Order: sequence, then structure tokens, then C-alpha cells
Amino acid sequence: MLRLVSYLASLALVAVVLVTGGGTAQADGCYTWNRTLSQGASGEDVRQLQVRLSGYPGYGAVLGLDGQFGPATRSALIRFQQAYGLAADGVAGSGTYSKLYALQDDDCTPINFSYAELNNCNSDWSGGRVSAATAKFNALVSMWKLQAMRHALGDQAIRVTSGFRSIACNNAVGGASDSRHLYGDGVDLGAGVHSLCRMAQQARNHGFNGILGPGYPGHGDHTHVDHRSSRFWSASACGI
Repeated sequence: MLRLVSYLASLALVAVVLVTGGGTAQADGCYTWNRTLSQGASGEDVRQLQVRLSGYPGYGAVLGLDGQFGPATRSALIRFQQAYGLAADGVAGSGTYSKLYALQDDDCTPINFSYAELNNCNSDWSGGRVSAATAKFNALVSMWKLQAMRHALGDQAIRVTSGFRSIACNNAVGGASDSRHLYGDGVDLGAGVHSLCRMAQQARNHGFNGILGPGYPGHGDHTHVDHRSSRFWSASACGI
């Protein structure tokens, strides 16, 4: 009888946690945030948040993934909250986390993109200009930027035609010797629901320092985006 009472009491406690949103009840298989985050916070949980906000830095900006919750992170968070109809207070709490949990798969990729989609070259992300782990992480950041771009374009599909390449894969397709594809952060987008120019224009709002499209040599059939260290946008046929 005592065991039954104890069991019922534990169920009641779990129910309270689920109803109040305390603890980690809403977490999925990827990452769990255990505290409210606001400007001035720092740590790995801030960096994880920044990865998912990387597509919301504002026009021409790039959000740093440094684990420091500063003004730029707050502004990116507000843009994310506004995009999804959340209270736009620049504070990451249960509402923000619930939306992030809904947007990510168990491997931390956003629901509309996958590692396989960003790597048609090999299975282990090796052979590029950076370590396999770095290339894979760079691709993850690209996916979150593309997820933000996809949402801004009406939640309609964006077609990826090329992502990470090893040196061998890059040579096989005639890629530039220092192509951003070798770093895992270069992504080529093909026309589909959206024109190449529409995607090149929209990409300016989502943290891509590199944007190449129609009007730039060799880019008449795709729009390229990447994370190069300084801005280079060129798609003259699109007004960029």
C-alpha cells in the first residue's frame, strides 16, 4: 500500500512539472535548455541558442556563435520570436524553447533539412579543408540559416543541389581550389518554388557572408551561399 501511495505521489509530481513547464519536460532528443536566458548570460546553452538563431541576424549581419548573450543575440532572438508569433521580449524561456524543440530533429538539424542533403560526397565529412567535425558543424549552421530563410519565404521548399565536398569530390566537379564547399559551409540552391534571384535576395537577411547567383560567372543555374569571413555578394542579374 505504501508503495502505491509513493508511486501515485510521484505521478502527481511529474504532472505538476509538465503543467508548469518546469524542469526538462519539453526536451526532445537533441538538446535541452534548463534555464531562462537573457542578455548578460553566457555558456554552452547560449551557444546552442545562437546556432539556432543564426538565420536571424538582420540584413547583412552575421551572428557570432561565442556563447555570450549580447545585444546582437538579443536582437536575433527578437526577430525569431516575431517570425513565429511569440512574445518578442528578447528573453529565451519556455515559449521560445518549445518552438525550437518543434523545429529540430533528434540530431539537432532543423526539420526541413538533413545532413544527407548537405553531403552528397561521403558519409563521414572527411577530406576537406577542415576537420570532419568542423565541416559537419558548419553544415549544421548553414541548415539553421536556410531554415530561417525557408520560413521567411512562406515555408516553401528550398532545393539544395550541393553541399560539403572533399578535395577529391570538389576536383571531380571542377570546383574552385578554395571553394567554400571544402569547409562544409558552402551550399548551392537550385530553382524550384523560388527563383534563383529570389533566394539570392532573401539570403542577405540570414547571415550569409557569401552570396553568388545569376550574373556571376558560372552561377547561371544556381545560387550559392556560404559563411566566408568577409562579405562578398555578387548576383548582378538579381540586383546584388
